[in-house]
Amino acid sequence: MSGSTGTPVALVCIACPLGCRLTVAKAEGGELRVSGNRCPKGEVYAGEEMLSPRRIVTAVVRTDSAAYPYAPVRTDTPLPRALAEGLLAALYSRTFSLPVSNGDVLVDDVEGTGVKVLFTRTLPPEEVPAVGEPG
Repeated sequence: MSGSTGTPVALVCIACPLGCRLTVAKAEGGELRVSGNRCPKGEVYAGEEMLSPRRIVTAVVRTDSAAYPYAPVRTDTPLPRALAEGLLAALYSRTFSLPVSNGDVLVDDVEGTGVKVLFTRTLPPEEVPAVGEPG
Protein backbone atom coordinates (compact mmCIF):
# COMPACT_ATOMS: atom_id res chain seq x y z
CA MET A 1 0.00 0.00 0.00
CA SER A 2 1.54 3.28 -1.07
CA GLY A 3 2.23 5.85 1.64
CA SER A 4 1.71 3.34 4.44
CA THR A 5 3.88 2.42 7.38
CA GLY A 6 4.06 -1.00 8.95
CA THR A 7 2.64 -4.27 7.69
CA PRO A 8 -0.93 -4.24 6.38
CA VAL A 9 -3.43 -6.35 8.31
CA ALA A 10 -6.00 -8.58 6.58
CA LEU A 11 -9.49 -8.81 8.10
CA VAL A 12 -12.82 -10.28 7.07
CA CYS A 13 -15.56 -7.76 7.75
CA ILE A 14 -18.50 -9.01 9.83
CA ALA A 15 -20.48 -5.77 9.82
CA CYS A 16 -22.87 -7.00 7.10
CA PRO A 17 -23.51 -10.26 5.20
CA LEU A 18 -21.08 -9.44 2.35
CA GLY A 19 -17.99 -10.60 4.30
CA CYS A 20 -15.56 -8.29 2.48
CA ARG A 21 -11.85 -9.08 2.69
CA LEU A 22 -10.33 -5.91 4.08
CA THR A 23 -6.76 -4.69 4.09
CA VAL A 24 -5.91 -2.17 6.78
CA ALA A 25 -2.68 -0.21 6.94
CA LYS A 26 -1.52 2.72 8.99
CA ALA A 27 -0.68 5.69 6.78
CA GLU A 28 1.91 8.31 7.60
CA GLY A 29 0.45 10.48 10.33
CA GLY A 30 -1.31 7.53 11.99
CA GLU A 31 -4.45 7.51 9.85
CA LEU A 32 -5.86 4.08 8.98
CA ARG A 33 -6.26 3.24 5.29
CA VAL A 34 -8.91 0.61 4.57
CA SER A 35 -9.39 -1.10 1.24
CA GLY A 36 -11.56 -3.97 0.03
CA ASN A 37 -14.78 -2.79 1.66
CA ARG A 38 -17.88 -2.67 -0.52
CA CYS A 39 -19.88 -0.55 1.91
CA PRO A 40 -19.11 2.15 4.50
CA LYS A 41 -19.63 -0.30 7.37
CA GLY A 42 -16.37 -2.04 6.45
CA GLU A 43 -14.31 1.06 7.07
CA VAL A 44 -15.97 1.62 10.46
CA TYR A 45 -15.55 -2.06 11.40
CA ALA A 46 -11.85 -2.06 10.44
CA GLY A 47 -11.17 1.07 12.47
CA GLU A 48 -12.88 -0.31 15.56
CA GLU A 49 -11.19 -3.71 15.19
CA MET A 50 -7.74 -2.15 14.89
CA LEU A 51 -8.07 0.52 17.58
CA SER A 52 -10.47 -0.93 20.14
CA PRO A 53 -11.58 -4.52 19.45
CA ARG A 54 -14.72 -5.66 21.25
CA ARG A 55 -16.45 -9.04 21.52
CA ILE A 56 -19.74 -10.51 22.70
CA VAL A 57 -18.70 -13.00 25.39
CA THR A 58 -20.68 -16.22 25.77
CA ALA A 59 -20.12 -18.86 28.43
CA VAL A 60 -21.78 -21.32 30.78
CA VAL A 61 -21.76 -20.93 34.55
CA ARG A 62 -22.05 -23.64 37.19
CA THR A 63 -25.30 -23.94 39.11
CA ASP A 64 -26.21 -25.70 42.35
CA SER A 65 -28.70 -27.95 40.49
CA ALA A 66 -28.10 -31.63 39.70
CA ALA A 67 -30.66 -31.47 36.87
CA TYR A 68 -29.17 -28.32 35.34
CA PRO A 69 -25.49 -28.16 36.34
CA TYR A 70 -24.75 -25.29 33.92
CA ALA A 71 -26.61 -22.20 32.73
CA PRO A 72 -25.75 -20.28 29.54
CA VAL A 73 -24.85 -16.58 29.77
CA ARG A 74 -23.67 -13.81 27.44
CA THR A 75 -22.84 -10.13 27.49
CA ASP A 76 -25.60 -7.79 26.36
CA THR A 77 -23.21 -5.68 24.26
CA PRO A 78 -19.65 -6.19 23.05
CA LEU A 79 -16.97 -6.01 25.76
CA PRO A 80 -13.45 -4.68 25.19
CA ARG A 81 -11.50 -7.78 24.16
CA ALA A 82 -8.83 -7.17 26.80
CA LEU A 83 -11.44 -7.73 29.56
CA ALA A 84 -12.87 -11.01 28.21
CA GLU A 85 -10.36 -13.36 29.86
CA GLY A 86 -10.86 -11.81 33.31
CA LEU A 87 -14.64 -11.94 32.96
CA LEU A 88 -14.53 -15.62 32.00
CA ALA A 89 -12.25 -16.44 34.95
CA ALA A 90 -14.66 -14.69 37.33
CA LEU A 91 -17.70 -16.48 35.87
CA TYR A 92 -16.04 -19.91 35.94
CA SER A 93 -14.93 -19.54 39.57
CA ARG A 94 -18.45 -19.23 41.03
CA THR A 95 -21.58 -21.35 41.43
CA PHE A 96 -25.02 -19.78 41.02
CA SER A 97 -28.44 -20.73 42.38
CA LEU A 98 -31.54 -21.50 40.35
CA PRO A 99 -34.16 -20.44 39.36
CA VAL A 100 -33.08 -18.04 36.63
CA SER A 101 -35.01 -16.56 33.73
CA ASN A 102 -33.86 -15.68 30.25
CA GLY A 103 -32.67 -12.06 30.45
CA ASP A 104 -31.93 -12.05 34.20
CA VAL A 105 -28.83 -9.98 34.97
CA LEU A 106 -25.93 -11.96 36.43
CA VAL A 107 -23.35 -9.13 36.36
CA ASP A 108 -24.67 -5.57 36.23
CA ASP A 109 -21.52 -3.72 35.11
CA VAL A 110 -18.36 -5.50 33.93
CA GLU A 111 -15.30 -3.49 35.03
CA GLY A 112 -17.10 -0.14 34.77
CA THR A 113 -17.90 -0.61 31.06
CA GLY A 114 -21.68 -0.67 31.45
CA VAL A 115 -21.75 -4.13 29.86
CA LYS A 116 -24.09 -6.60 31.56
CA VAL A 117 -23.90 -10.41 31.68
CA LEU A 118 -27.31 -12.00 31.15
CA PHE A 119 -28.70 -15.51 31.52
CA THR A 120 -29.89 -16.77 28.14
CA ARG A 121 -32.17 -19.60 29.26
CA THR A 122 -34.93 -19.99 31.82
CA LEU A 123 -34.16 -22.79 34.28
CA PRO A 124 -36.60 -23.92 36.97
CA PRO A 125 -35.89 -24.15 40.69
CA GLU A 126 -37.08 -27.69 41.19
CA GLU A 127 -35.28 -30.81 40.14
CA VAL A 128 -36.72 -32.51 37.09
CA PRO A 129 -37.79 -36.11 37.80
CA ALA A 130 -35.84 -38.81 36.00
CA VAL A 131 -37.57 -40.69 33.21
CA GLY A 132 -39.99 -43.21 34.71
CA GLU A 133 -40.23 -41.45 38.11
CA PRO A 134 -43.56 -39.91 39.19
CA GLY A 135 -43.59 -36.21 39.13
